[in-house]
Amino acid sequence: MKIMAVDFGDARTGLAVCDRTEFLASPVGVIHEKDFEQCVKKVSYAVEEYGVQEVVVGYPKNMNGTVGERAQKCELFSQKLQELISIPVKLWDERSTTVSAIGYLNETNTRGKKRKEVIDAVAATIILESYLAYRKNHKED
Repeated sequence: MKIMAVDFGDARTGLAVCDRTEFLASPVGVIHEKDFEQCVKKVSYAVEEYGVQEVVVGYPKNMNGTVGERAQKCELFSQKLQELISIPVKLWDERSTTVSAIGYLNETNTRGKKRKEVIDAVAATIILESYLAYRKNHKED
């Protein structure tokens, strides 16, 4: 099944999609949008464009597992997205994905403006990879 991961942000929202075999997760872009409602609409358009059957929205819980302001925004984002599309929208714990994305970009020596352009899509890819690994190891869910 094709699945899309969303790394929602106030100014930039990263997107990643996997292939139908759920083996390869790839960044597909960043939506530059500060207006919340417009961002939700643009993500819904991307869902249609990529023909995905499920959406996973990064859920940035605090390190102690509590839900903070950022996670609440992501909950609202996923609810609004679910109102616009007919496929399942799930929240997925994304603690430390941005830190991991920074690590990957450091390894590839991606700096400056280029880094800012891709970090959110890389974070979405990490969210998706994590979700795919979970699905692979929990077939009964």
